[in-house]
Amino acid sequence: MAKKDDIWYAVNTTQVIRRPQKTLETFGATQIRYYLLAELLDTPNAIRVREGTLYSERPQIITPSQYANSVLNGFGEKAEEYASWLRNHGELLGIIKYGLQFRREVDHEVVIHDTLENVSHHVCDKCEADTLAAVLVGADELWEVSLLKFGVDFIQQSAPTNLQEFTGRQIQRTNALDQEIEDAFRAALMNKTSIDYLGELLRKSGKFEQYEDRFFALLRDR
Repeated sequence: MAKKDDIWYAVNTTQVIRRPQKTLETFGATQIRYYLLAELLDTPNAIRVREGTLYSERPQIITPSQYANSVLNGFGEKAEEYASWLRNHGELLGIIKYGLQFRREVDHEVVIHDTLENVSHHVCDKCEADTLAAVLVGADELWEVSLLKFGVDFIQQSAPTNLQEFTGRQIQRTNALDQEIEDAFRAALMNKTSIDYLGELLRKSGKFEQYEDRFFALLRDR
């Protein structure tokens, strides 16, 4: 089991050399290709490069503590200490759930004998055309902690855009529903046989209490 000081060292020394050029999708899934570089402590000028994918499902509104639980899905026990801290500081995460799923197996792993600077330049050039690629420098043994730190930071960066788009979509849906209800009221005024459809629409949409006075007035007139 990793020591607490080692975990926080991994968190605080994680660097993002290349950030994704897009935010997480608000209404769909996102795949982030990551390249995590780590210096081997016992071998000079030896860099381990891990390559894999972070999967983000469609965001949903949930509580911060639920988010901290879900983001660990697929991570090993070395990331648990950091996740426990996230659970106790949930206000930092906002109110959006991002179903980041990290698959434990690494797609590709290689040790390159060169300087960290040269390797990072080479990897950045390799993924230049990928707008959702990320290049990180982190700890070798605690690389999952470094990857989790990146995921949390990227979520926070994406949250303002996602919240704005999510809220805008909800407003559009609300406006469309309100317009449908008004059209149903007009139809019921002209043809009393449409009142049953109006009542069913109000019940299914959860808006019956909001419009019940107008609805019962129509029933009395009928």
